[in-house]
Amino acid sequence: MNIATSIVIGKQVSADLAKTAVSNAMAKAKLNIANSVLLLLSSEFAGNPLPAIKAAAKAANCTQVMGCSASGIFTEDDWVVDAPAVAAMVLGGDVSLSLPPLHESELPLLTLSAPNAINTTWLNHHIRYGGVSGDATGRGPFSVWQNAKGNVTGHIEAHVTGTKIATGVSHGLKLLTEAHKVMQSDQFDILLLGNHNPIKLLDKAWKTHQKQKAAIPLHLIMAVYADSIEAIRNGNFHQTPVISCNDDSASVTLAQKIPEGKFLCWAIRDVNVAQNDMRNTIHTLENTLNAKPDFGLLFSCMGRGPYFYEGLDLDLAAIKKALPDMPLLGFYGNGEIARIGNNNQLLPYSAVLSLFSTHKI
Repeated sequence: MNIATSIVIGKQVSADLAKTAVSNAMAKAKLNIANSVLLLLSSEFAGNPLPAIKAAAKAANCTQVMGCSASGIFTEDDWVVDAPAVAAMVLGGDVSLSLPPLHESELPLLTLSAPNAINTTWLNHHIRYGGVSGDATGRGPFSVWQNAKGNVTGHIEAHVTGTKIATGVSHGLKLLTEAHKVMQSDQFDILLLGNHNPIKLLDKAWKTHQKQKAAIPLHLIMAVYADSIEAIRNGNFHQTPVISCNDDSASVTLAQKIPEGKFLCWAIRDVNVAQNDMRNTIHTLENTLNAKPDFGLLFSCMGRGPYFYEGLDLDLAAIKKALPDMPLLGFYGNGEIARIGNNNQLLPYSAVLSLFSTHKI
């Protein structure tokens, strides 16, 4: 198979890291000329990523180099969050990255975006999967690139040709309460859920879940909401983090505005649920493909990777166990993009997995 990855870790930023990563991947894929390259750079490259991009293009003998910078990057072999590193996937054979046809809106598009480049109109045009780039410094001239050069619009997209794709989302959420209608809200504040005080409802659910005295870990609590209770039960929901509980106003402040009439319940990000969720996602995607996946892309939240799993990335471990030796590339970002129901969503604290098969359908 003419698809392979490589990750190279260095002690300092150097374009040679990109050259080595791509060269290693080319050798593994037995390619002299790549159709396309997916190139991920760690945040240490953010100040001047262009030399590494050019080095990758030269090593691959192609100009279709697409990618972004991120605080953490990985392949099936390793992950890095605290050192200069380059991860690359080279595509050959019938597989390549191409610009989307103008009038074909049903093709799933690999999408990478800077945090400040996302808007609702663009996000909901086409079917999208991918992630939001990011780095610790934010000082570079651009954080996404295509055609071996930086893209100042802040977002890029491409169709992966020659493949069948299946994409799924692992939210890793355990629902703590039943869904109740938002009866009263004010901007970002939820004031009344059904006939319940939202703080008391959350506090009661937390005490039942924890079964011991401990403060509510707001960094793990999410508000899950949808147009109906059935939609939440079917997994067709939106989610947003909790910012604060306000005793003076008996309200809960969320990261997004939730209009009155929506149904909302409280949930918690749970390690065990997340692991089971990822295993189920992999199984579902394999069944959807109805073929052995040839390679994969994983877009994981910075709060979902090793920082969530206490120094390990159990999502990567689950994929490697289920699909050994499958080339995999991805990064830890500032948001994940996936189609849920009939809409694309920008997700927090999730993992979006796409599996690709090159078998003829």
